[in-house]
Amino acid sequence: MSGPARPRTEWRTVDGILLLDKPEGLSSNQALQRVRRLYRARKAGHTGSLDPLASGVLPLCFGEATKVAGLLLEADKTYQATLKLGQRTTTGDREGAVAEEAPVPPLTAAAVGAVLARFLGTTEQVPPMYSALKRDGEALYALARRGLEVERAPRPIRIESLNLLALAPPALTFEVTCSKGTYVRTLGEDLARALGTVGHLAALRRTAVGGAFAGRRAHTLAELEALAGQPGALDALLVPMDAALEDWPAVCLDAAATTALCRGQPVAAAAPPGRRVRLYGPGGAFLGLGEVDLEGRRVRPERLLASQSGAAATDGHTSQ
Repeated sequence: MSGPARPRTEWRTVDGILLLDKPEGLSSNQALQRVRRLYRARKAGHTGSLDPLASGVLPLCFGEATKVAGLLLEADKTYQATLKLGQRTTTGDREGAVAEEAPVPPLTAAAVGAVLARFLGTTEQVPPMYSALKRDGEALYALARRGLEVERAPRPIRIESLNLLALAPPALTFEVTCSKGTYVRTLGEDLARALGTVGHLAALRRTAVGGAFAGRRAHTLAELEALAGQPGALDALLVPMDAALEDWPAVCLDAAATTALCRGQPVAAAAPPGRRVRLYGPGGAFLGLGEVDLEGRRVRPERLLASQSGAAATDGHTSQ
Protein backbone atom coordinates (compact mmCIF):
# COMPACT_ATOMS: atom_id res chain seq x y z
CA MET A 1 0.00 0.00 0.00
CA SER A 2 1.18 3.50 -0.75
CA GLY A 3 1.72 5.90 2.10
CA PRO A 4 -0.46 8.91 2.84
CA ALA A 5 -0.53 11.57 0.13
CA ARG A 6 1.66 14.56 0.73
CA PRO A 7 -0.36 17.61 1.69
CA ARG A 8 -0.85 19.99 -1.20
CA THR A 9 1.24 23.14 -0.93
CA GLU A 10 -0.84 26.27 -0.49
CA TRP A 11 1.17 28.86 -2.37
CA ARG A 12 0.92 32.49 -1.29
CA THR A 13 1.92 35.93 -2.51
CA VAL A 14 5.31 36.96 -1.17
CA ASP A 15 7.11 40.15 -2.22
CA GLY A 16 10.70 40.94 -1.29
CA ILE A 17 14.30 39.74 -1.48
CA LEU A 18 15.96 37.14 0.68
CA LEU A 19 19.73 37.16 0.97
CA LEU A 20 20.58 33.47 1.07
CA ASP A 21 23.98 32.23 2.17
CA LYS A 22 24.04 29.34 -0.28
CA PRO A 23 25.88 26.28 0.99
CA GLU A 24 28.31 24.23 -1.04
CA GLY A 25 26.86 21.20 -2.77
CA LEU A 26 23.63 22.75 -4.06
CA SER A 27 23.00 24.37 -7.42
CA SER A 28 21.45 27.82 -7.33
CA ASN A 29 18.15 26.43 -8.59
CA GLN A 30 18.10 23.66 -5.98
CA ALA A 31 18.67 26.25 -3.27
CA LEU A 32 15.95 28.48 -4.74
CA GLN A 33 13.39 25.68 -4.80
CA ARG A 34 14.10 24.68 -1.21
CA VAL A 35 13.67 28.24 0.01
CA ARG A 36 10.62 28.82 -2.17
CA ARG A 37 8.89 25.82 -0.57
CA LEU A 38 9.70 27.13 2.90
CA TYR A 39 8.10 30.46 2.01
CA ARG A 40 5.33 28.84 -0.07
CA ALA A 41 5.97 31.66 -2.52
CA ARG A 42 4.02 31.62 -5.80
CA LYS A 43 6.71 33.38 -7.80
CA ALA A 44 10.46 33.28 -7.23
CA GLY A 45 13.74 33.59 -9.06
CA HIS A 46 17.46 33.86 -8.34
CA THR A 47 19.90 36.46 -9.57
CA GLY A 48 22.67 34.56 -11.32
CA SER A 49 23.99 31.08 -10.75
CA LEU A 50 26.60 30.06 -8.22
CA ASP A 51 28.37 26.79 -8.96
CA PRO A 52 27.51 23.92 -6.58
CA LEU A 53 31.12 24.19 -5.35
CA ALA A 54 30.61 27.84 -4.42
CA SER A 55 28.98 29.26 -1.31
CA GLY A 56 27.88 32.73 -0.36
CA VAL A 57 25.48 35.52 -1.20
CA LEU A 58 22.63 34.51 -3.52
CA PRO A 59 19.76 37.04 -3.57
CA LEU A 60 16.41 35.31 -4.10
CA CYS A 61 13.60 37.49 -5.44
CA PHE A 62 9.95 36.79 -4.63
CA GLY A 63 6.83 38.18 -6.31
CA GLU A 64 7.20 41.78 -7.47
CA ALA A 65 10.90 41.70 -6.58
CA THR A 66 11.53 39.44 -9.58
CA LYS A 67 11.32 42.66 -11.62
CA VAL A 68 14.73 43.69 -10.27
CA ALA A 69 16.33 40.23 -10.59
CA GLY A 70 17.78 41.09 -13.99
CA LEU A 71 19.41 44.22 -12.58
CA LEU A 72 21.17 42.18 -9.91
CA LEU A 73 22.25 39.71 -12.59
CA GLU A 74 23.97 42.59 -14.41
CA ALA A 75 25.73 43.87 -11.27
CA ASP A 76 29.39 43.33 -10.46
CA LYS A 77 30.08 40.47 -8.04
CA THR A 78 32.77 40.07 -5.37
CA TYR A 79 34.30 36.69 -4.55
CA GLN A 80 36.94 35.23 -2.28
CA ALA A 81 38.72 32.27 -3.87
CA THR A 82 41.43 29.84 -2.85
CA LEU A 83 43.68 28.79 -5.71
CA LYS A 84 45.66 25.56 -5.31
CA LEU A 85 48.79 25.69 -7.42
CA GLY A 86 50.60 22.78 -9.04
CA GLN A 87 47.56 20.87 -10.33
CA ARG A 88 45.14 21.67 -13.14
CA THR A 89 41.83 19.76 -13.14
CA THR A 90 39.33 18.96 -15.86
CA THR A 91 36.73 21.28 -14.34
CA GLY A 92 38.96 24.08 -13.08
CA ASP A 93 37.99 23.30 -9.48
CA ARG A 94 38.55 20.60 -6.88
CA GLU A 95 35.68 18.47 -8.20
CA GLY A 96 37.48 17.54 -11.42
CA ALA A 97 40.15 14.94 -12.10
CA VAL A 98 43.77 16.07 -12.17
CA ALA A 99 44.65 16.71 -15.81
CA GLU A 100 48.11 18.27 -15.45
CA GLU A 101 50.75 18.80 -12.79
CA ALA A 102 53.60 21.30 -12.70
CA PRO A 103 56.11 22.50 -10.12
CA VAL A 104 55.27 25.64 -8.15
CA PRO A 105 58.02 28.26 -8.34
CA PRO A 106 59.05 30.22 -5.24
CA LEU A 107 56.52 32.98 -4.68
CA THR A 108 56.45 36.17 -2.62
CA ALA A 109 53.46 38.34 -1.82
CA ALA A 110 55.02 41.19 -3.80
CA ALA A 111 55.54 39.02 -6.89
CA VAL A 112 52.00 37.63 -6.71
CA GLY A 113 50.57 41.12 -6.25
CA ALA A 114 52.40 42.32 -9.35
CA VAL A 115 50.91 39.47 -11.40
CA LEU A 116 47.41 40.15 -10.08
CA ALA A 117 47.69 43.79 -11.11
CA ARG A 118 48.16 42.71 -14.74
CA PHE A 119 44.62 41.31 -14.80
CA LEU A 120 42.88 44.57 -13.86
CA GLY A 121 40.64 46.34 -16.34
CA THR A 122 38.77 45.14 -19.40
CA THR A 123 40.06 42.02 -21.07
CA GLU A 124 38.79 38.88 -22.78
CA GLN A 125 38.23 35.44 -21.27
CA VAL A 126 37.53 32.10 -22.94
CA PRO A 127 34.61 30.44 -21.10
CA PRO A 128 35.34 26.98 -19.66
CA MET A 129 33.88 23.82 -21.11
CA TYR A 130 32.31 23.09 -17.73
CA SER A 131 29.79 25.91 -17.99
CA ALA A 132 26.09 26.29 -18.72
CA LEU A 133 26.73 28.06 -22.02
CA LYS A 134 25.12 26.24 -24.92
CA ARG A 135 26.32 25.02 -28.31
CA ASP A 136 23.56 23.97 -30.72
CA GLY A 137 21.10 23.82 -27.83
CA GLU A 138 23.27 21.63 -25.58
CA ALA A 139 25.09 22.84 -22.46
CA LEU A 140 28.87 22.83 -22.74
CA TYR A 141 29.21 20.88 -19.50
CA ALA A 142 27.16 18.05 -21.05
CA LEU A 143 29.59 17.90 -23.97
CA ALA A 144 32.55 18.02 -21.58
CA ARG A 145 31.21 15.09 -19.60
CA ARG A 146 31.25 13.07 -22.83
CA GLY A 147 34.89 13.98 -23.35
CA LEU A 148 34.18 16.52 -26.09
CA GLU A 149 35.69 19.97 -26.39
CA VAL A 150 34.50 22.68 -28.77
CA GLU A 151 35.93 26.04 -29.65
CA ARG A 152 34.63 28.91 -27.49
CA ALA A 153 34.87 32.51 -28.54
CA PRO A 154 36.49 34.83 -25.98
CA ARG A 155 34.12 37.19 -24.19
CA PRO A 156 34.82 40.63 -22.76
CA ILE A 157 35.05 40.83 -18.97
CA ARG A 158 36.13 43.51 -16.52
CA ILE A 159 38.19 42.97 -13.37
CA GLU A 160 37.49 45.93 -11.10
CA SER A 161 39.77 44.85 -8.24
CA LEU A 162 41.98 41.83 -7.54
CA ASN A 163 43.81 41.53 -4.25
CA LEU A 164 45.93 38.90 -2.53
CA LEU A 165 44.49 37.96 0.87
CA ALA A 166 46.83 35.14 1.87
CA LEU A 167 49.82 33.26 0.48
CA ALA A 168 50.57 29.78 1.81
CA PRO A 169 52.20 27.81 -1.03
CA PRO A 170 51.03 25.76 -2.79
CA ALA A 171 47.83 27.79 -2.23
CA LEU A 172 46.87 31.43 -2.28
CA THR A 173 43.63 33.23 -1.50
CA PHE A 174 42.48 36.26 -3.47
CA GLU A 175 39.49 38.59 -3.59
CA VAL A 176 38.08 39.74 -6.91
CA THR A 177 35.35 42.15 -7.92
CA CYS A 178 34.36 41.45 -11.50
CA SER A 179 31.72 42.00 -14.14
CA LYS A 180 28.86 39.72 -15.03
CA GLY A 181 29.97 36.68 -17.00
CA THR A 182 33.41 36.36 -15.41
CA TYR A 183 34.34 32.76 -14.64
CA VAL A 184 36.47 32.82 -11.50
CA ARG A 185 37.58 29.23 -12.18
CA THR A 186 39.06 30.35 -15.49
CA LEU A 187 40.56 33.42 -13.84
CA GLY A 188 42.25 31.10 -11.33
CA GLU A 189 43.71 28.96 -14.11
CA ASP A 190 44.96 32.07 -15.92
CA LEU A 191 46.52 33.41 -12.71
CA ALA A 192 48.32 30.12 -12.14
CA ARG A 193 49.75 30.20 -15.66
CA ALA A 194 50.90 33.78 -15.16
CA LEU A 195 52.66 32.63 -11.98
CA GLY A 196 54.54 29.98 -13.95
CA THR A 197 52.54 26.90 -13.00
CA VAL A 198 49.03 25.44 -13.20
CA GLY A 199 46.20 25.50 -10.69
CA HIS A 200 42.55 25.03 -9.81
CA LEU A 201 40.07 26.54 -7.37
CA ALA A 202 39.90 24.75 -4.04
CA ALA A 203 37.20 27.05 -2.65
CA LEU A 204 34.97 29.88 -3.88
CA ARG A 205 32.68 32.18 -1.93
CA ARG A 206 30.61 35.13 -3.18
CA THR A 207 30.65 37.97 -0.67
CA ALA A 208 28.81 40.80 -2.44
CA VAL A 209 26.45 41.61 -5.32
CA GLY A 210 27.15 45.06 -6.69
CA GLY A 211 26.77 47.90 -4.23
CA ALA A 212 23.45 46.62 -2.94
CA PHE A 213 22.68 45.15 0.47
CA ALA A 214 25.67 46.74 2.21
CA GLY A 215 25.63 45.79 5.88
CA ARG A 216 22.86 43.23 5.46
CA ARG A 217 23.46 39.65 6.55
CA ALA A 218 22.77 36.61 4.39
CA HIS A 219 20.79 33.77 6.00
CA THR A 220 21.64 30.07 5.91
CA LEU A 221 19.28 27.28 4.94
CA ALA A 222 19.51 25.97 8.50
CA GLU A 223 18.21 29.31 9.82
CA LEU A 224 15.32 29.29 7.38
CA GLU A 225 14.39 25.66 8.04
CA ALA A 226 14.30 26.39 11.78
CA LEU A 227 11.57 28.95 11.03
CA ALA A 228 9.57 26.61 8.77
CA GLY A 229 5.85 26.91 9.40
CA GLN A 230 6.22 30.47 10.68
CA PRO A 231 5.55 32.67 7.64
CA GLY A 232 5.68 35.81 9.75
CA ALA A 233 9.14 34.97 11.05
CA LEU A 234 10.39 34.09 7.56
CA ASP A 235 8.88 37.24 6.05
CA ALA A 236 10.72 39.33 8.63
CA LEU A 237 14.00 38.29 6.98
CA LEU A 238 13.01 39.77 3.61
CA VAL A 239 14.43 43.08 2.47
CA PRO A 240 12.40 45.44 0.28
CA MET A 241 13.00 45.20 -3.44
CA ASP A 242 14.39 48.73 -3.69
CA ALA A 243 17.25 47.59 -1.44
CA ALA A 244 18.68 46.04 -4.59
CA LEU A 245 18.97 49.56 -6.05
CA GLU A 246 20.51 51.38 -3.11
CA ASP A 247 23.29 52.77 -5.32
CA TRP A 248 20.78 54.23 -7.83
CA PRO A 249 19.65 57.88 -7.60
CA ALA A 250 16.18 58.34 -6.08
CA VAL A 251 13.42 60.58 -7.47
CA CYS A 252 10.48 61.51 -5.22
CA LEU A 253 7.20 62.56 -6.85
CA ASP A 254 4.09 64.30 -5.57
CA ALA A 255 0.62 62.79 -5.87
CA ALA A 256 -0.22 64.33 -9.26
CA ALA A 257 3.08 63.29 -10.84
CA THR A 258 2.73 59.81 -9.35
CA THR A 259 -0.71 59.37 -10.92
CA ALA A 260 0.53 60.52 -14.34
CA LEU A 261 3.65 58.37 -14.19
CA CYS A 262 1.68 55.27 -13.24
CA ARG A 263 -0.47 55.87 -16.34
CA GLY A 264 2.69 55.62 -18.43
CA GLN A 265 3.31 59.36 -18.89
CA PRO A 266 6.72 61.05 -18.50
CA VAL A 267 6.70 63.65 -15.73
CA ALA A 268 8.84 66.62 -14.77
CA ALA A 269 11.62 65.79 -12.31
CA ALA A 270 15.08 67.17 -11.65
CA ALA A 271 17.45 64.20 -11.75
CA PRO A 272 20.85 63.13 -13.13
CA PRO A 273 20.55 63.21 -16.95
CA GLY A 274 20.38 59.92 -18.77
CA ARG A 275 20.33 57.86 -15.59
CA ARG A 276 18.02 55.09 -14.45
CA VAL A 277 16.47 55.95 -11.11
CA ARG A 278 14.36 54.65 -8.25
CA LEU A 279 10.91 56.23 -8.15
CA TYR A 280 8.99 57.04 -4.99
CA GLY A 281 5.54 58.49 -4.47
CA PRO A 282 3.90 60.25 -1.53
CA GLY A 283 4.83 58.78 1.82
CA GLY A 284 7.95 57.17 0.36
CA ALA A 285 6.04 54.40 -1.45
CA PHE A 286 8.34 52.65 -3.92
CA LEU A 287 6.83 52.90 -7.41
CA GLY A 288 9.42 51.14 -9.55
CA LEU A 289 12.13 52.14 -12.01
CA GLY A 290 12.41 55.10 -14.33
CA GLU A 291 14.76 56.67 -16.85
CA VAL A 292 15.71 60.33 -16.95
CA ASP A 293 16.00 62.21 -20.24
CA LEU A 294 19.31 63.60 -21.43
CA GLU A 295 18.44 67.08 -20.15
CA GLY A 296 17.75 65.84 -16.64
CA ARG A 297 14.29 67.41 -16.65
CA ARG A 298 11.83 64.58 -17.15
CA VAL A 299 11.58 60.97 -16.12
CA ARG A 300 9.65 58.25 -17.88
CA PRO A 301 8.45 54.99 -16.29
CA GLU A 302 10.56 51.97 -17.18
CA ARG A 303 9.27 49.20 -14.92
CA LEU A 304 6.58 49.85 -12.34
CA LEU A 305 5.19 47.61 -9.65
CA ALA A 306 1.95 45.91 -10.62
CA SER A 307 0.21 47.36 -7.58
CA GLN A 308 1.08 50.89 -8.71
CA SER A 309 0.19 50.53 -12.39
CA GLY A 310 -2.95 48.62 -11.47
CA ALA A 311 -4.05 51.35 -9.10
CA ALA A 312 -3.48 53.96 -11.78
CA ALA A 313 -5.54 51.97 -14.25
CA THR A 314 -8.38 51.74 -11.73
CA ASP A 315 -8.21 55.46 -10.99
CA GLY A 316 -8.31 56.23 -14.69
CA HIS A 317 -11.39 54.01 -15.18
CA THR A 318 -13.39 55.58 -12.36
CA SER A 319 -12.63 59.10 -13.50
CA GLN A 320 -14.16 58.60 -16.94
